[in-house]
Amino acid sequence: MKAVIMAGGKGTRLAGVAGDIPKPMVSVGGKPILEHQLESLARSGVREVTMVVGHLRNRIMRYFGEEQSGIRIHYFVEESPLGTAGALVNLSAQMTEPFLLLFGDIMLDIDFCRFYAFHLEKGSKATLFAHPNSHPLDSDLLRVNTDGRVVGWEPKNRPRQKDHPNLVNAGIYVLSPEIFAGMQTGRRVDLEKEILLPLAASGGAVFAYRSTEYAKDMGTPERLRLVEQDLTAGICQARNLTNPQRCIFLDRDGTVNRLKGFLSAADQLELLDGAAEAVAAINRSKFLCCVVTNQPVVARGECSLETLDEIHARLETLLGEKGAYFDRIYFCPHHPDKGFTGEVPELKIDCSCRKPKIGMLLKAADELHIDLNASYFIGDSTVDLQTARNAGMKGFLVQTGEGGKDGRYPVHADAVFTDLKAAVDAIIKGENHDERL
Repeated sequence: MKAVIMAGGKGTRLAGVAGDIPKPMVSVGGKPILEHQLESLARSGVREVTMVVGHLRNRIMRYFGEEQSGIRIHYFVEESPLGTAGALVNLSAQMTEPFLLLFGDIMLDIDFCRFYAFHLEKGSKATLFAHPNSHPLDSDLLRVNTDGRVVGWEPKNRPRQKDHPNLVNAGIYVLSPEIFAGMQTGRRVDLEKEILLPLAASGGAVFAYRSTEYAKDMGTPERLRLVEQDLTAGICQARNLTNPQRCIFLDRDGTVNRLKGFLSAADQLELLDGAAEAVAAINRSKFLCCVVTNQPVVARGECSLETLDEIHARLETLLGEKGAYFDRIYFCPHHPDKGFTGEVPELKIDCSCRKPKIGMLLKAADELHIDLNASYFIGDSTVDLQTARNAGMKGFLVQTGEGGKDGRYPVHADAVFTDLKAAVDAIIKGENHDERL
């Protein structure tokens, strides 16, 4: 694998912090952002990188020279700004295989081998590293189909007419050089507007690689401060998918949102008090946060998969407005019993994913490298507690929703809490004191 790093940014929003150094040279944990990026690339076996430099380029070139972290470094000098892709048009002639593209203001720790393999597997022309984040309202949001192909793109800082899944373009890519074929060199080119958006709109092979790994821009003093905190706490490295992950799994109805029977429309959804704050606390920790929910309304014909997507988009929008997000939402659409008006026959099965079976948890463990035995499950029913038992994890009960009064399974909680926030606070407090609950 080869990589290109766009390292010519001025960092005007960081002027009070960066002073007279290039934005990618801003220090985090005693070393420049660029150095962290090179170290992450090196751990994935990248041995050749081209840095696109411009503003105060000598600072970068003197610091890194021709080799760093076992990586050979080349430089492409922009005498005048060429946008986010003008340099790539020039460089594409040197690329015989897909290459990684990073922007130099992103703190990251990624298994690039996994990312690159996804690009090849999909036969993609351009693959975007995508993830949920805590500020989706000022981020580029993506819509993808079930295969991961990008089918919609909402640019940041524009009014949004409807709820949207929290899936953000992080500014990290795998690009096949043929997407630049025939383009004129030496002119300013915008990667998204002139290449990726038209390619996706025409049905071209543009895919989103959804990851839970650490990738955050440090373009403002506040975001830089948070990145510093995460690095010190070991969160950046811990989130790399080469490492086993720990997760706090959440039931949906009655745990995160108010229990109103089974929801069949997005406007019925209402967050429980403190739920967004609880999810945000998980997001700031070393834990992933995944929802695992039975949705038999789909099999019964009371809610289509499209409507369920709208409900989850509403849920993610409400959380995003409060700086919180889910790493994944897993749902079971099946129901074993027949006889409902409008039911969907192919979904009326005795599946392996309907709680308290653990199919959804096993899928999460496979996709996100989760150690289930080191994870937690929080829910409002004995179904949730039995699911936790079946998966070999701690099961915590909240007194919202059903409050454990469903009586479907003779199982006891490892601990009982008034609500989701109290449960999450107890887990994180115990972890911070090395006292696992």
